[in-house]
Amino acid sequence: MLIRRHAAEPATAARPGAAREAALGLGVYGAALLVRRAVWTDRGRRRAIRNATRVASLERRLGLDVAPVLQRRLLRRRRLVAALNGIYVGANIAITIGALAVLHRRGDPAYRPLRRSVAGALLAAQAPFLAFPTAPPRRLDDRVDTMQAVSGIDLDGGLVGRLYNPLAAMPSIHLAWAVISAESLRACSGGRTVRAAAAVYPPAVAGVVLATANHFVLDVIAGAALGHAALTASGARRVRRSGDRGS
Repeated sequence: MLIRRHAAEPATAARPGAAREAALGLGVYGAALLVRRAVWTDRGRRRAIRNATRVASLERRLGLDVAPVLQRRLLRRRRLVAALNGIYVGANIAITIGALAVLHRRGDPAYRPLRRSVAGALLAAQAPFLAFPTAPPRRLDDRVDTMQAVSGIDLDGGLVGRLYNPLAAMPSIHLAWAVISAESLRACSGGRTVRAAAAVYPPAVAGVVLATANHFVLDVIAGAALGHAALTASGARRVRRSGDRGS
């Protein structure tokens, strides 16, 4: 596997301090929790269910209501569903942070714009999360909460429900970060295996969030668009392509 290095810049030139980066990450996370606090009320939860019902109705009119059929087929394979639940909970964050950590450690020039993309996508999403809080489809009668039914985990209650915003389905941050992480993986390595994984990663994440009823198809589309917009705004692709030409 070929690991690309940018000879034009020293390995430490583009590496910001770890403490600064951790503080930045905690600040962005704190902003997301403030929005959660604003919408996580009895009124907010009722509103989020109504909005989820509206999204589901729009998907039926557009012919995008494919998730219920997908779920019914997958629920016959409970071990597979349990694996998908685990991937939903842990893989997205692990890959997003892990790829950035690799780039940060080696002082890659792509690190800063990609970190801006991740943070910017999450911050930008707070506006629709606040204005249009949307419950995930697993809260509707025609979907199955696979996390609860198969893995016995309540994503909306207890400590777990306090760590994130359960009313933030639209747009899908999972998809926004998947699109950005695909770019991070490409920056990490020029190897064919990694590039192939980067190409299939966003569609794979889309399949997971639909199968587990954590997002609607429209959430997925909006999340992917947000990820691409964040990459464009941060200039991340321009930096990577410049690195490709110099490698």
